[in-house]
Amino acid sequence: MTLSETIRPQGTARPLDHVPGDLGLPIFGNTFAFLKDPFGFHQQRREQYGPIYKFGVFGGRTVALYGADALEYVLMDREKNFSSRKGWRLLERLFPDGLMLRDFDDHRGHRRIMQAAFKPKPMRDYMLHLNQGIARGIGAWAPSDRFEFYPAIKDLTLELGASVFLGLTMGPEAAKVNQAFVDEIAASVAVLRRPWPGSQMRRGVKARAFLLTYFRDLIPARRAGGEDDMFSQFCQARSEDGAYFNDDEIVDHLNFLLMAAHDTTTSVLTTMIWAMAQYPDWQDAVRGEVLAVGSEQLSYDDLDKLELTERVLKEALRFRPPVPFLPRFAERAFEFGGYEIPAQTSVSVSPGLVHMDPELWNQPTLFDPDRFSDNRAEDRRHRFAWTPFGGGAHKCIGMHFAIMQVRAFVHQFLQHYSVALPDDYQNRWQAIPIPKPRDGLPVILSRR
Repeated sequence: MTLSETIRPQGTARPLDHVPGDLGLPIFGNTFAFLKDPFGFHQQRREQYGPIYKFGVFGGRTVALYGADALEYVLMDREKNFSSRKGWRLLERLFPDGLMLRDFDDHRGHRRIMQAAFKPKPMRDYMLHLNQGIARGIGAWAPSDRFEFYPAIKDLTLELGASVFLGLTMGPEAAKVNQAFVDEIAASVAVLRRPWPGSQMRRGVKARAFLLTYFRDLIPARRAGGEDDMFSQFCQARSEDGAYFNDDEIVDHLNFLLMAAHDTTTSVLTTMIWAMAQYPDWQDAVRGEVLAVGSEQLSYDDLDKLELTERVLKEALRFRPPVPFLPRFAERAFEFGGYEIPAQTSVSVSPGLVHMDPELWNQPTLFDPDRFSDNRAEDRRHRFAWTPFGGGAHKCIGMHFAIMQVRAFVHQFLQHYSVALPDDYQNRWQAIPIPKPRDGLPVILSRR
């Protein structure tokens, strides 16, 4: 199914006249205002129109549903009405058959096979690869008064992905693989949605073709061997009823999961390092906890010992979630918040906006890890108050792997380095498609 088949032209879309809001310019809608400042865009419209409103973006009409109740209603999807595949229509040319773009029974079947790659035995093996790769990577970092953390951690997470996901040590092809992921992500929010020569979409489509060929050439060896990387797990995985992935499914899942793990983990680690540089008391507290574990590298069995690290991680994910907006597509009409929303309507819910809701969080614009302490537990005020990994059937399958990778990195990094922000640092971040600092996050990096 092509993009043009999943987006109704504005003149033929089902009526939304009864829903407040505005659809912006012809064809482009509100796209430019949204891309300029996504959170400000929705904040202004929520104040003007209320918690339910329509807007136009990327050539289609969308109804925004604000709040934790909306997140729960849409993500739990008890009536199997909300399509993730059609919701993420902007990714269809780039990740058409990744797990996130599969729905209902098809999604459940693929997830059951994939789950084999995230059981305790494989996770212990991944931990060994992570520890070795982190030690090798950060050992090469040189102290500097302006060390750009974001590109450094992006390179490292790619190396870790190559090791854990693919069972490879990235050589000269690393730059090409990394650029391919960059091009795919950039194409996901390109204003021009067709792969015309010279366009972002054309670069993204070519990047996808390169990566699929790259992965496909590795499949025969992974099917034959008994390696402990995630690629091999996918090639050999079976569900309880004997179902398994064919070659096309393997490369599609790898393309999406490696991109997602690479860029989302890069984003949250960058936020954590910014926070510990901005608030040195938290850096000192987390370092003290790390040193108390008494090991150079974090073992799988010691993961739960890092309580303060966990709080800082949770607050980083609240403060700047890697996926702040979640789109869905209503196959059938539904009622929410007093509005009848017609069938064949795109809807949007936002963990990022709920994470800043003052009715759920005390001083939400303040970075405060103690809000996750047992005596405050602000995240328990609503089941969907804190949802950086989504929820329901599409809750991130790699959640525990991502948390493990973050803990393993922080454990080694803080034993060897301290970070501070330059006096002239200004906090400027790009919000979508995945949050990142516009300046690469220059920090003062010192060896301990």
